[in-house]
Amino acid sequence: MSMLNLSHTGQTDSFIVEFDAAIEAHMDWTRRILRCAVLHTHPGEDVMSPVAHTLCHFGHWFRLNTEYFEELDGESALHVENLHQAMHDAMRNICADVMNGNAGKEVDLQAFEHAQSELLMLLARLKTLCISHAVRHDPLTGLPLRHGIERDFALCMKDARRSHTLVYVSLIDVDHFKRINDDHGHPAGDLVLRHLANMLRLSLRDNEPLYRFGGEEFLWLMRCASAEEAEKSASRLLAAIRSTPVSIANLATPIALTVTLGLVRAGEHEELSSAIRRADVALYQGKKDGRNRFVIAS
Repeated sequence: MSMLNLSHTGQTDSFIVEFDAAIEAHMDWTRRILRCAVLHTHPGEDVMSPVAHTLCHFGHWFRLNTEYFEELDGESALHVENLHQAMHDAMRNICADVMNGNAGKEVDLQAFEHAQSELLMLLARLKTLCISHAVRHDPLTGLPLRHGIERDFALCMKDARRSHTLVYVSLIDVDHFKRINDDHGHPAGDLVLRHLANMLRLSLRDNEPLYRFGGEEFLWLMRCASAEEAEKSASRLLAAIRSTPVSIANLATPIALTVTLGLVRAGEHEELSSAIRRADVALYQGKKDGRNRFVIAS
């Protein structure tokens, strides 16, 4: 499962409700232990099984969303899994002693209490990160907004110097987008933007950051080995977009889609704002020359 799109307010709210429900389910699980301790009743397989941490509601829910949490904060996600299993292991030992008519061991109780305390703190941190991630992403396309571009650009440039590769800043603009909105309505325009965002995700490399820059504009930090490779990448992207029209409900004919790209090679010590200004000039030139093309500024 790829990174969840929690950009839409409703999706974020729903995910947080699930998050809270999973935590509450685990708190109910811990309260059930008291009945075992007092009444010596069997607490259930999600306590006594050697793989109980995979059977409880929280464990099942967290595993379903593991990839999302790993991308959000891989170290914390791994720590949550380890702490969760440690809680189950300690409680299984305690309940086994109780069911056999013996007192539980203090070392197991201390291990349980320590793991539970750390787990709740980590989950609070991950919940905060979930909300923060959502508000920094475009609610329509799910792409990152401008927040973080400067940091990502600096990281790209640093890696390019180390690997002796190039970084190109590319502005991508939907051709005749106003006409699409005027002819088919803004809902159709929204579908076009979502379609384009998905096309870009599929076409670009994983290490090439992509943002919704504003309106119908997107910003792409291209990674390549040479100017020739940059031209080939831009050409492939144009071809992929124009060969995949957008199907709209109630429209007999899909909407043909093209874009114009303005690209510049980022100078070794150039600031991102300067590269964006030059890319914007190249984009304007591409539109002036007839659109559905790319222009690489010198």
